[in-house]
Amino acid sequence: MLPPVTVSDETAAKPAPRSAIAGWVLFDWAAQPYFTLINTFVYAPFFASAIAANPVDGQAMWGFATSAAGIAIALLSPVLGAIADASGRRKPWIAAFGLLLVVGAALLWFGRPGAPETIAIVLVAFVLATIGAEFATVFNNSMMPTLVPAERIGRLSGLGWAIGYLGGMMSLIFMLGFLVASPETGRTLVGLEPLFGLDAAQREGDRAAGPLTALWFIVFTIPLFLFTPDVPARMSIGQAVRSGFASLRGTVKEVRRHGNVLTFLVANMIYMDGLVALFALGGIYAAGVFGWTTIEIGLFGILLTITGTAGALLGGRLDDTLGSKTVILGSIGFLTFAVVTILLIGPGHVFFVFKTALPAPGDGLFATAPEQVYLVLGGLIGAAAGPLQAASRSLLVRLAPRDQIGQFFGLFALSGKVTAFIGPFLASVVTLALNDQRAGLGMLAIMFLIGATVLSFVRVERP
Repeated sequence: MLPPVTVSDETAAKPAPRSAIAGWVLFDWAAQPYFTLINTFVYAPFFASAIAANPVDGQAMWGFATSAAGIAIALLSPVLGAIADASGRRKPWIAAFGLLLVVGAALLWFGRPGAPETIAIVLVAFVLATIGAEFATVFNNSMMPTLVPAERIGRLSGLGWAIGYLGGMMSLIFMLGFLVASPETGRTLVGLEPLFGLDAAQREGDRAAGPLTALWFIVFTIPLFLFTPDVPARMSIGQAVRSGFASLRGTVKEVRRHGNVLTFLVANMIYMDGLVALFALGGIYAAGVFGWTTIEIGLFGILLTITGTAGALLGGRLDDTLGSKTVILGSIGFLTFAVVTILLIGPGHVFFVFKTALPAPGDGLFATAPEQVYLVLGGLIGAAAGPLQAASRSLLVRLAPRDQIGQFFGLFALSGKVTAFIGPFLASVVTLALNDQRAGLGMLAIMFLIGATVLSFVRVERP
């Protein structure tokens, strides 16, 4: 095992000890259930189908809440990144925003089916938890250069995403096997009664996604705080705030000197906008268009996380061999194809040409051809999303100045969120205007293509 490295210059000459890297990687395992269980496969569809009046209104409200969180993150992320750069330390920020994630996720338990009076607390809790999850991730990402040399960044990023997908999948399997029960049978996917006496009729298994996410995050971030070295404190928090604002002003003034990074951040802003909307609304879409229950959406999520894990691992290796930019462009191509194909399928037809049977009671899971095509497309989306996200953060590490890495990861979060509210917002508006969930996803392919075009102008030097 290698000795600990000095991290005061925020650039690792050698890989950090395995325990330090493991602690950092486990953060992704700890945080991913929030995005898997809450944002996509369990709680969001539950909200749209059971708490909201109908799936169309539910998709719209969830999209508007995602937009609100995105605006807050966009406004605060570069400022907080600059303050963190000035102070040096990252762990206190991870702890503070992790607490916000834990509190917000736990409060989601209070959303009840058929209880519109709980909508407000659910949406506020969702916004708070999203802000906490995103900012904790920003500061965790900014620790990457202190752990491995530049030529290993791609593999570290890919490993983190892969472990994160596995964490999301294991939390989803646990929910389906032991917590979420069919309202008709009162049994979970493996035929058991829900743990802790959870009431299937009150959808308490779905609601438990919030507290489970909170507990999961607490337990699995412990190794990060115990074993992963932080950058030593450089100044007090008050001094860091003053210095951070001054540094941020300087960075904004000099941003033209980092035109290449700026071009990448603009591209990231556009294609991540599409990805945020796709994940925020994908589970809700399946629930509304195909009538999938939590169990069906959960199984779909397991498939997606399996392909996402494989994609992130493969993408990390391709990142270090072919380059981050190539991996991102390839991933965008697959995502664009998947979105366009989704728009061409629906209950009773595939590609608007082939008529298919409609689902009928007793047919079993995923019995119709459109549902099976959607499964395949979900697997493709997972396989492409993992490399896209992993390669994006490793490309930033390769492009950004080392002494301003926190600021640039703040700008990275900004670029991923400053218009991220627009994607869900536009999808919500179009969904409501046309009363069609598919129409709400129509602009995502355009966002992916524009993002790829802007990215093509980024110049990348191999390490």
